[in-house]
Amino acid sequence: MNILLPVILSGGAGTRLWPVSREAHPKPFIRLPDGQSLLQKTFLRAASLPGVQRILTVTNRDYYFQTKDEYQPLAPSAEPIYLLEPCSRNTAPAVALAALYAHDRFGLQTTLLILPADHLIKKLEAFHQAFATAVVLAQQGWLVTFGITPSAPETGFGYIEAGDPLPVQDGAGRVAVRFVEKPDAVRAAEYLAAGRFFWNAGMFCFTAEALLTAMETTCPDLFAAARTVWQQTEPAANPVELPKVPFNELPDISIDYALMEKAANVAVVPCDLGWSDIGSWNALVELAQADDAGNRTIGETMLLDCHNTFVQSEAHLVAAVGVQDLIIVDTPDATLVAHKEKAQDVKRIVKHLKDCNHEAFRVHRTVYRPWGSYTVLEERPRFKIKRIEVKPGASLSLQLHHHRSEHWVVVTGMAKVINGSQEFFVRPNESTYIPAGQPHRLMNPGTIPLIMIEVQCGEYLGEDDIVRIEDQYGRKA
Repeated sequence: MNILLPVILSGGAGTRLWPVSREAHPKPFIRLPDGQSLLQKTFLRAASLPGVQRILTVTNRDYYFQTKDEYQPLAPSAEPIYLLEPCSRNTAPAVALAALYAHDRFGLQTTLLILPADHLIKKLEAFHQAFATAVVLAQQGWLVTFGITPSAPETGFGYIEAGDPLPVQDGAGRVAVRFVEKPDAVRAAEYLAAGRFFWNAGMFCFTAEALLTAMETTCPDLFAAARTVWQQTEPAANPVELPKVPFNELPDISIDYALMEKAANVAVVPCDLGWSDIGSWNALVELAQADDAGNRTIGETMLLDCHNTFVQSEAHLVAAVGVQDLIIVDTPDATLVAHKEKAQDVKRIVKHLKDCNHEAFRVHRTVYRPWGSYTVLEERPRFKIKRIEVKPGASLSLQLHHHRSEHWVVVTGMAKVINGSQEFFVRPNESTYIPAGQPHRLMNPGTIPLIMIEVQCGEYLGEDDIVRIEDQYGRKA
């Protein structure tokens, strides 16, 4: 029996959606106006397909626990399984290792459906129809890609030229003639007028056998390197952790460049899915409801005499007067103001922040951890104040700090604390003090979230001043 295994590729920095998207909180995790994340929508879309019992997510090891937290409230009908990368190596290595996983666990005839985690698809029935066509073609040995029917001469997407119809599903599948790089405006208009060019959605469907056979021929060095990684991996685990040393040797290349543009047996399924890659703030803006003046808002906002302006506020009231064609995004630690025509240039801000080693390119003021989250409320020389929330039953590592002391005040819930040689409980409105150099641990033994305020004092307050003695999540630093 052929098994269908959707594979969600989840990662990327999402630099064009800063300041909501950060390196430690990339685009798949951002919330849309309806409250769901792009990652949650992708998982639900994959789970809605007939016959799906498991969904494989390929993601960075650092995103594993946050990904689990995203899936948990969905009450998924399909079992989430995970392939964890130690670093980013683009889509070709990710797809190759997903195929090797499928080969080992379920057999060479497993049909893989590759889905980026950060795309939006509004027309679910059309997605199901395109998927059904793709599966038939994949089981005939084709490497199938999905081509989005273009609605405009878009210069931000790659294109696929479609050729002769294939004898499946009333000719819904066609031979892929060639892949085309992002064109200029003139060429994009020509593609739109020709009627045989489609946007490359970065979604694929093929059997594990067809994919691995094509890779062995088309990109043998990548195939060999991926096999070396897999030979040192334990495939029966969940999550499957890929070994760091051989994985680092894999080339950083997309599946399009490594395989799809070179292989001879590539088919395209043209489709109109209501698709968007949410590649810039302009795309995200369109998801919010517009008023009579073309303004769109999320959060607590007030706009007077404004036109065609988007305002998003996460923490407090944002007011705008007499402006037009602007994007204003306010988060607790950073604010973006950009003209809509410059929305794609937000990535330049992120590059500059990264070059300056500014924390705002990497993390939000709220940072997620396997045990919960913390929010930096205030930071000045020699002190930092945090709000810490620990999930029921969760525990921080047994650790010590060389350069800072900590004072903990419980606000909600009950804390179980190890402080040096002592172990005791701390209840609301009670506190404990941990001097520098003292081993300590914070646990939530209760059934409700534990919320506490932490005051750090010391010469150095960096997050790297942690010596982990014992950690249930396997972290060493």
